[in-house]
Amino acid sequence: MTTLDATGLLCPLPVLKLRKRLQALEAGACITMQADDPAARIDVPHFCAESGHELVETSEDGPVLTFVVRKNG
Repeated sequence: MTTLDATGLLCPLPVLKLRKRLQALEAGACITMQADDPAARIDVPHFCAESGHELVETSEDGPVLTFVVRKNG
């Protein structure tokens, strides 16, 4: 599984990096992204809904949010 560490980045950088990494993946592949920007809690689900990618899982460990996204196909 592909991972992306977006901790330390502020909006809109986590979503922009996620979008770029998703472009390189095959349809159906998943990526796990970690971010500590509080706006990511809203931005990532919105990005997935707008772009058609599936937000498989969201979890939180202190300030770090973890998102698992499956690329649309």
